[in-house]
Amino acid sequence: MTDVPDRGYVAALAGFRGMTPRRLRFLLDHLGPRHAYEVASGAAAPTPIVARLFTDELRTWWRQSASERSPAMCWERCNEVGVDVVTADDPHFPALLRVDPSPPTVLFVRGDLAVLDGRRVGIVGTRNATLAGRQTATALGFDLAAAGVAVVSGLARGIDGAAHRGALAAGEGDNVGVGRPVAVVGNGADQPYPKQHAELWSAVCAGGLLMSEWPPGTPPEAFRFPMRNRILAALCEVLVVVESRERGGSLLTVREALDRSVEVMAVPGSPRNRAAAGTNGLLRDGAAPVTSADDVLTSLGLDTRRQGAAVFDPRPALRGVDRAVVEQCRSDPRTLDDVASSFGLALCEAAMTLARLERAGWLREVGGWFEAIWSRSELR
Repeated sequence: MTDVPDRGYVAALAGFRGMTPRRLRFLLDHLGPRHAYEVASGAAAPTPIVARLFTDELRTWWRQSASERSPAMCWERCNEVGVDVVTADDPHFPALLRVDPSPPTVLFVRGDLAVLDGRRVGIVGTRNATLAGRQTATALGFDLAAAGVAVVSGLARGIDGAAHRGALAAGEGDNVGVGRPVAVVGNGADQPYPKQHAELWSAVCAGGLLMSEWPPGTPPEAFRFPMRNRILAALCEVLVVVESRERGGSLLTVREALDRSVEVMAVPGSPRNRAAAGTNGLLRDGAAPVTSADDVLTSLGLDTRRQGAAVFDPRPALRGVDRAVVEQCRSDPRTLDDVASSFGLALCEAAMTLARLERAGWLREVGGWFEAIWSRSELR
């Protein structure tokens, strides 16, 4: 399979059963795409450090997946459906995702990644939106796009789809190219979901950008959507919630946004409207209200940290023992016991330190081993 590029091997691995972004990154960092595929498929023995990742269950799953997912087949499928495979070491990989606390290892892209160089606002909300909510999302999407802002959403039913329809409408006629839409989806970029959004998917791909961290053919399983929310949130400068119930899925995106220092705004709703219970709760807790696109544009003008292609790193600066732990994990992956012993910490204190550094994006844990994500030159 020498004619298959490395990206074909990555596309194959990304679809293995039990493959997570962290496991995939670990394999690629330590082995490279081709060797990683050989090891995961059972055709080659793992190195000692990679052997720590394997369990009997993973070995079984990955060997079965390899029999179903050859790199040549996966690469051909990507080409057939017009999906580009962009890995973390690609210069076109979005800068904001490169420094994210929980970065994707690979993106499957349809459309133009340059859309992310402009201003970006996320619009999310319930799938079971009211007519008024959908109309509000459409109007916000249109007005923001007309002002040159890319509207980021998830292409789901309800608020997401309405926001993207509004953004696309703003780019019709003489205004082609303004405020192009950005969609982050929770399944393969070749399979529109829901099916009634097939035309909308095509329009977003043609006029903007659609991305997923899952390869073509991946079904829309429930667990993938909370995972995609972190990517959606990371790409936003401001996140606007139009309608959400008290425990709506869009509130998961809100949590991801707040973890990344992204401002959250909300559209007020009637206290009698159950679909607005979540948004009204956000307003009660301090979110800024949105009564028109002007409110969002004003917020964009006040915060330019994430503007364009510049890298804004939201991770807290490393000091004291945190910095020392990251430096040690950079030289070689360490276990909880290693860290406790090296720094004279109680196990519970070492566990809290590692959890804090992992949550902040400085470390990743795979199979009980912690390793630093960034090189020494990137430590502040």
